[in-house]
Amino acid sequence: MSKTAIELVDVNKWFDTFHVLKNINLTVDAGEKVVICGPSGSGKSTVVRCINRLEEHQKGTIRLEGRELTNDPKSVSSIQGEIGMVFQQFNLFPHLSVLENLILGPMKARGQSRADAVEKARHYLTRVRIPDQADKMPGQLSGGQQQRVAIARSLCMEPKVMLFDEPTSALDPEMISEVLDVMVELAQDGMTMVVVTHEMGFARKVADKIVFMDEGEIVEHAAPDMFFSQPKSERCRTFLGQILQH
Repeated sequence: MSKTAIELVDVNKWFDTFHVLKNINLTVDAGEKVVICGPSGSGKSTVVRCINRLEEHQKGTIRLEGRELTNDPKSVSSIQGEIGMVFQQFNLFPHLSVLENLILGPMKARGQSRADAVEKARHYLTRVRIPDQADKMPGQLSGGQQQRVAIARSLCMEPKVMLFDEPTSALDPEMISEVLDVMVELAQDGMTMVVVTHEMGFARKVADKIVFMDEGEIVEHAAPDMFFSQPKSERCRTFLGQILQH
């Protein structure tokens, strides 16, 4: 039986009076790849930000490997250490080299020696296909290379789960595939992944389950074959009709 990595039960969130997440129920098994899609403003990014405790939900329960996320700072820091997050923007420290960006977290949060952190950083830079960029500054890299550094930085913390919030939306079209290729390899290696994206080719190739959100609700979820060939709701059919034309 598969182990549950992430579980959301009746999760609700408000920004002031705006009800941004409405009774979200979602289970992600260990090793599973879940793609969340939907129109802008549907709550997709808020879901992953709640899982990582960058946002607090007001009602319902979120568990990581059976442990409930609470507002206790110790709980937050221990859980955040086990969840990698890759954003639209790369969020690299511009004044630090690529290598220094990667070793900072493992040394500060994990207490690793510099030698061990450097060895691991070089391993993951090779993993994302840019081993020769270690000594450069982020500003010297292309957007696609910077996003791959951001992925490597998360991997250096050896997370149990990787969350991606539209990781290719800030990239030029020719750089999108180099980031998606790295994400496909991660998926093939068995990493548990929750990916917010409009890249339907990636979803079709990698996802075990696709979740469609609209207006703060999960409207439907299905395996990719069923999702693309037989969407149940009118909202999902409309969305797919618009996005697959591009």
